[in-house]
Amino acid sequence: MDTAVRTRRAATGGNREAGRRGRRWGPISCGVLLAMLSVLLMVRLTGLDAGTPLAVPVVLFPYAAVISVLALVAVIAVPALRSRWPVIGAALLAAAYVVLLVPRFVAHDQPHIPAQAPQLRVATLNSHVGGEDARALVRLVESERIDVLAVQELTSAGIAALAEAGLDKVLPHQELQPQHDSSLYSRLPLTRGGPLEADTAWPQTTAEVTVGGRTVRLVAVHTYYPLGDAQRWTRDMTALTAVARDSGPDTVFLGDFNATVDHAPMRDLLTSGGLTDTHAELGEGWARTWPANKSLLPPLVHLDHVVHGSGLAGLSVGERTVPGTDHRAVVATLALLPTGERAR
Repeated sequence: MDTAVRTRRAATGGNREAGRRGRRWGPISCGVLLAMLSVLLMVRLTGLDAGTPLAVPVVLFPYAAVISVLALVAVIAVPALRSRWPVIGAALLAAAYVVLLVPRFVAHDQPHIPAQAPQLRVATLNSHVGGEDARALVRLVESERIDVLAVQELTSAGIAALAEAGLDKVLPHQELQPQHDSSLYSRLPLTRGGPLEADTAWPQTTAEVTVGGRTVRLVAVHTYYPLGDAQRWTRDMTALTAVARDSGPDTVFLGDFNATVDHAPMRDLLTSGGLTDTHAELGEGWARTWPANKSLLPPLVHLDHVVHGSGLAGLSVGERTVPGTDHRAVVATLALLPTGERAR
């Protein structure tokens, strides 16, 4: 037999074998992907992340939603994958993910906010153990006209650096708790400040401000993290939920919750605690605040939040980068609603 003919036959046989392997492994890979997406969806729907290591992959739920849509496109477009049950399964998965994800991109129906309603400008930042660029943070406070700033992981050295950078002049009223992790700075006088009476791994700091003749309770939040101890993190969130239930409508919780709105304990805090996440309220539900600066990766997940009671409504919210820390700051403007216009 001619050498060229033998070579062509060998190549053809190799191509056929490669094609058979592709037809075999394609459906298997697709099935594994759909199974993984199904498990994550089930965790999200049932709240199995509370107190378990499953809380870690739940932070990727929005990305899984995008993958579920791409998987549906693949099983429809690729002949080797196109069959009845994979298409049905992928369609159901994509629909479920979209139903859960889309509402956070739709702004809530807002109550009527009078033009003269008092406003409160707040910000929160995890300082990464006092590693933030102090001067950059002071510039942010000045440019954004911040009334109240919550800072987590703020050390004594970090407090001194912020004072040297001029923060004391901009926000002269302070509840500083470096030994308790979270601190509050305010343009307005603070009253009833101190560590929050709650069973959390790190004491949270609380204080009150008077805005438009009304008292607003502030809680600077920093919970434990699921990767370290998911049960401890869940207990922290449960303790904050109990505080929220007793705090009344004029309440603002702001800080590093180490949770996204896809986590069951975070959803319980919002629903049972009578709180609203400002990002979701304004249709900005896929913000990304971590990791920042310290990683080659861009910010991927939304761990830092400003949430508020029914006596307030969100007017604006956004993220800002402060050098030196691994979190982005969250800045929000809140309006105090008249009693008859409180959100329901």
